[in-house]
Amino acid sequence: MARPLVPLISIDALVTAALELVDEAGDFSLPKLAKRIGVSQSSIYNHVSGREEILELMRGRIITESPYVLEDGQDWEAALRAIVRSYRDAFARHPRLAPLLVLQTVQDDQVLALYENLAVALQEAGFRGRDVVSAISTIDSFALGFALDLAAPDVVWAPPAQGYPTLTSALTHAGPSDERGEAAFDFGLEILIAGLHSRLQPTAS
Repeated sequence: MARPLVPLISIDALVTAALELVDEAGDFSLPKLAKRIGVSQSSIYNHVSGREEILELMRGRIITESPYVLEDGQDWEAALRAIVRSYRDAFARHPRLAPLLVLQTVQDDQVLALYENLAVALQEAGFRGRDVVSAISTIDSFALGFALDLAAPDVVWAPPAQGYPTLTSALTHAGPSDERGEAAFDFGLEILIAGLHSRLQPTAS
């Protein structure tokens, strides 16, 4: 039988199918991926080197699906807010992907460009050397944590009718789950930026 003129699968189709599997089950395997798209496992290797490359392609996909805009002359705070919100939103759409990606070295060019923009914003703020990396790691954990928070159940805390009066009282003012999540993200982002400002302040002698 002659070989088809058009490939049966594409990189885009592989990434889409892999994301679907992760969204459904929290992971994927090459045999399950091959079954999902209706090809042999060996044919997948004609397009990618293996699982690690597919994970990086998924990382790049979700970041490009959540673009951010950095304007000329924008201060470092505005740049940081835009990048962090975009990063949080990217993982919020695929929260089950996050645990897989934190175990793997970031290699995707589009994602590295996001981190480069973070590094530029932090350097413009006044951070240097190791502090830039420490700040990026802190921001990373913050954004990923809130991405997972957006995937939390509507009722996060369910104290019994009796007991825990302070928590129960606070929860009555939290509002709907979507409002609670956004309010908490905005609250945390302002604390993060305030903390960065505080770190930049010279220590009194």
